[in-house]
Amino acid sequence: MSEGIHSTSETTPVSLSPSPVSGRRWGTILGGTAAVGVGAVILFQVLRPEPAASQTAEKPRARTAAPAAAPAANGGTVMARVNNQTIGYDAVAKECVDRHGTEVLDSMIHRLLIQQECDRQGVTVSESEVNAEVATIAKKFNLQVEQWYSVLGAERQVNPEQYRKDVIWPMLALRKLAGIKAEAEVSEEDMLNAFERDYGPRVKVRMILVQGNVRQAGEIWEKCKAAPDKFEDLAAELSADPQTRPLGGAMPPIRRNGGLPKIEEQAFKMKAGEISPVIPINDNEHMILKCEGRTEQIVTNPKDVWDELYAQVTEEKTQMAVAETFQSIQKQAEIHNYLTRTSVTPEGKKPAGTPVRPASGTRTRPAADAGKAELP
Repeated sequence: MSEGIHSTSETTPVSLSPSPVSGRRWGTILGGTAAVGVGAVILFQVLRPEPAASQTAEKPRARTAAPAAAPAANGGTVMARVNNQTIGYDAVAKECVDRHGTEVLDSMIHRLLIQQECDRQGVTVSESEVNAEVATIAKKFNLQVEQWYSVLGAERQVNPEQYRKDVIWPMLALRKLAGIKAEAEVSEEDMLNAFERDYGPRVKVRMILVQGNVRQAGEIWEKCKAAPDKFEDLAAELSADPQTRPLGGAMPPIRRNGGLPKIEEQAFKMKAGEISPVIPINDNEHMILKCEGRTEQIVTNPKDVWDELYAQVTEEKTQMAVAETFQSIQKQAEIHNYLTRTSVTPEGKKPAGTPVRPASGTRTRPAADAGKAELP
């Protein structure tokens, strides 16, 4: 049967930044709540009442309201007092920076980049627009706003203020900066490609991932060709993928237009029982597939799902435009992050004060991170 599972924009994370400095939350900024998946089971777990405590359990120690934080003798703020010793604000702040500073600072940097561009272009995002967007997203999951906030807190440990400030506001601002006032242009080709991706037949496969050179991959391929009926056992023994190895290499069926053209092309050439050639992923990773047939296509006429598909493709193209806008803003920015000791300069511009040849103690990033240098 056809998979019948359609990717929705609310559950597809799109990274705003190609660089690893982005905090995890910034990978979920697009499409409303990108990485938060909500189902009836999750909602039930969040909203169900807690079991009553045992009537014979030992009673907890009584607690009284603590006084507000008080100034310390040295002028700092006391956050806690334990017997005769105090814990000051500076100690708590340092602990927080050590544990979460990189992620929080990245988020602040990105918000400031967007705010600066909004100021430059005269773009504003009102509180009512943020409220409306949160309500719209909650409605997509058939939830009230407060229920949606509860799910976010339970599933992603994100409170309402963080969600509004770090997810919704930047998303709305970037949409405006991208010039998206209505719908992105969607062609018939876009629609047919999306239909084939989401509703077309898929190839059922098992997979062995080889981490090593092509010679090592070839040796494993020879074992697979010699005993194709033992492919499941070989995958459980030899595959480097921790998720599929315990399943004997079983993985979700491969669809067309899913973003892996090399693998898709090979998979759709195969017949049930066939072993693929070694498929290079990169210099040190290779894949071997065994075809186990195809799924049956249930929906065969795109017109039957046209409206749903059109809304989905529109949102996907909007996400792409927003991501490109943010990347363009990043490329023009000069950022010195003293916490991570990295520096980013606009494309084509040499970091201020940095000679052509890196000074001792300054390491230039590889080509993939062009424009970034590690601060001395």
